[in-house]
Amino acid sequence: MAKTKSKKTTTTSKFKIPALALSRPYKIIVGSLLMLFSVALFISFISYFFTWKQDQSEIEQFANRAAQTQNLLKKFGASVSDFFIYDGFGIAAFIFAYLFFVTGLALFFNSNKKAIGSKWLWGVLSATWLAILFGFFIEKAPLLGGTIGFEMNSFLQDYVGKIGVILILVFGLIFYLTIKVRLTPEQFVDFYIKKRDAYKEAAALKKQSADESLENDQDDLQSNDETTVATSNLEEIHTESEEEPTFKKSSFEMAIENSTPTIKNHSTISKDDDVAIENSFEVKVAEEEASTETSAIELDKGSNLPPTPPKEEKEDTDLEMEVETTEEEEVTDNLADKIVKDFGEFDPTLDLSNYKFPILELLAEHGKGSSITINQEELEENKNTIVNTLKNYKIEIAQIKATIGPTVTLYEIVPEAGIRISKIKNLEDDIALSLAALGIRIIAPIPGKGTIGIEVPNKNPSMVSMRSVIAAQRFQTAEMELPIAFGKNISNETFVVDLAKMPHLLMAGATGQGKSVGLNAILTSLLYKKHPAEVKFVLVDPKKVELTLFNKIERHFLAKLPDSEEAIITDNTKVINTLNSLCIEMDNRYELLKNAMVRNIKEYNAKFKSRKLNPNDGHKFLPYIVLVVDEFADLIMTAGKEVETPIARLAQLARAIGIHLIIATQRPSVNVITGIIKANFPARVAFRVTSKIDSRTILDSPGADQLIGKGDMLYTQGNALTRLQCAFVDTPEVEKITEFIGSQRAYPEAHLLPEYVGEDEGSSPLDVDIADRDKLFKDAAEVIVTAQQGSASLLQRKLKLGYNRAGRLIDQLEAAGIVGPFEGSKARQVLVPDLLALEQLLENEKNN
Repeated sequence: MAKTKSKKTTTTSKFKIPALALSRPYKIIVGSLLMLFSVALFISFISYFFTWKQDQSEIEQFANRAAQTQNLLKKFGASVSDFFIYDGFGIAAFIFAYLFFVTGLALFFNSNKKAIGSKWLWGVLSATWLAILFGFFIEKAPLLGGTIGFEMNSFLQDYVGKIGVILILVFGLIFYLTIKVRLTPEQFVDFYIKKRDAYKEAAALKKQSADESLENDQDDLQSNDETTVATSNLEEIHTESEEEPTFKKSSFEMAIENSTPTIKNHSTISKDDDVAIENSFEVKVAEEEASTETSAIELDKGSNLPPTPPKEEKEDTDLEMEVETTEEEEVTDNLADKIVKDFGEFDPTLDLSNYKFPILELLAEHGKGSSITINQEELEENKNTIVNTLKNYKIEIAQIKATIGPTVTLYEIVPEAGIRISKIKNLEDDIALSLAALGIRIIAPIPGKGTIGIEVPNKNPSMVSMRSVIAAQRFQTAEMELPIAFGKNISNETFVVDLAKMPHLLMAGATGQGKSVGLNAILTSLLYKKHPAEVKFVLVDPKKVELTLFNKIERHFLAKLPDSEEAIITDNTKVINTLNSLCIEMDNRYELLKNAMVRNIKEYNAKFKSRKLNPNDGHKFLPYIVLVVDEFADLIMTAGKEVETPIARLAQLARAIGIHLIIATQRPSVNVITGIIKANFPARVAFRVTSKIDSRTILDSPGADQLIGKGDMLYTQGNALTRLQCAFVDTPEVEKITEFIGSQRAYPEAHLLPEYVGEDEGSSPLDVDIADRDKLFKDAAEVIVTAQQGSASLLQRKLKLGYNRAGRLIDQLEAAGIVGPFEGSKARQVLVPDLLALEQLLENEKNN
């Protein structure tokens, strides 16, 4: 109890701070004042360094108007400067002028408050560090370190000495560079390696250019010698002409040698890449083949063709392109990490960065909260009744234990050896008669225990408030994607489950047993835990009164179709389009997951946050979508298969992409909760129902008919049943929560689902107005006129339409005079002979 109270106190203080926030006009006024004050400080500080000796004696006579100061801002400037510089931080006082200016700027433009707090923290720390630094090294100049720097140096040197002060200053510098500037030793090492590689590359290029210039000088010298020999002896001229291929060979080899360093440089750039090493090896082989071909040409002295190897040059060119591509891929792979390092991970909540979660005080403390009154007499009386009733049927008990819950008490009994469990199970009604209690439930045996459980309702049940389960540590610290606090179990522990793991929930219960309150508890749990950017609701309320309170948070948490006026769907005819739109959204999300090469929405959003997915390719942060249907039986009665088919498709496939369904009904019959629906809803909640048949329909086992109502419920997720008392949240509480959220800054509009055009959409039958005709009217007319057969089945086949839309098109064609009236089983007569006549008819309609 002490922990709970301290937690509530902390929550209260946390959320009372925003009440002191300034309104927008006052922010502009205060921001302007702070900016002007900072300018005055800056001017005063600069002037103080020149006039402080003359003004220091006059500062004490601040009230005397006859006293004059030399500061540009007179007594105000001299006094403020003396306070900040001489009595304060010395030259580091300029930091405070900067801090006042950025604070005023933030208020003036209504910027983020967190950044201002961070600037003040680091500014004060920096000013203190500089004051200590200047006070340590320049003790005779009080303006540099100020009184604070001098006193702190004196204090620290008394305890740690001058060497200790130096060590403290060095640690402060390392702390600032690491936390604020985010410098690491690896960055210095990388900088050194880059400089070293650049130096080596420059040296290699310089050496290469020197070698080239030396070879060019040798070539010029050889050509001059050849010219001299040619003018002196004719035979030597002939010899030189025969040796010309040898000169060309050495020139070719020199070209290859000149090209080799370029390739080696490329391989050096990507020396960690195996592909680049293999390519470098291929280049060397190509060079050897080129020199071999040159030698072969040299041996053939009778050939006058110059030795040109174009293939090797082409291969070298292709190879360079491949190496450049490899380098680009390496840069691209590291680009996401670089962006995250520079700007941090993507935060989807930045659009509503000032969003405040609902406070705990919006919820009422119904009853006695989490405390349970233990009635010792009632426990003893029930124990004796159970023991005596079993003894009457010759069933001995070896041990009995009671666990008190908010609504029921669980009596765990261990029968003597040789007693059959089925014998105790058959005594359910007899024990209920002896106890004179409604809702006796026997669990034989309790899963995971070697005991038999008998659940007996308390005479004075305790109400479980939504506030007590929201404030519970189990809910506050729950690391779940979509945490839901249903209420408390039979051990009075808060029961929290993850909707994302269910992945869909089926709820059923008779009228007035707490089904709608359970839906409100689910929605309230998600509102207290998730940001508007993380989850969206699609609410279907055929009753039109249960979920209408959530209209206030439309632009925060709700999703709707683009052409819908209201986000909460109350018209059954619009439910079909919404469900089909969710199917389109599901297909679109699966396409995004396929392109991102991930398996579920959690991996996709993590990859998008780490900036590994490009928004230009259509990627975006995907919020969870929760579809809530308050009365499913009414939809099945009015729409039937048109609703069941998309519901079943979503239930089968939508788990991985973050679309989860919560379906509630007060009539759990087999024609409403069909086999397809049950197979895809492993998580189920049953409030009190009227018969064992309804209990088996919803839970596949009896038990829901033995509940006592008023939020008493059974929960299963494909395993054993868990009895819970659903948390109570009243309508005024939900209204306060939605008003608290709705009064804050929101998105421009509700989250828009993909547009869906149903087959039934289009113009009404026999509508002559051209503007109201179906989009496919002209196509249908061309099909009918070309085939000279006026039937709806023809339009279905040719235009791939449903029967309803094809029938409407036939009625519109009849109204336009293209086909004749209905003639029973015969096809309608086509009144337009060919397509030319059809064009004229349609043109005349436009002109008229």
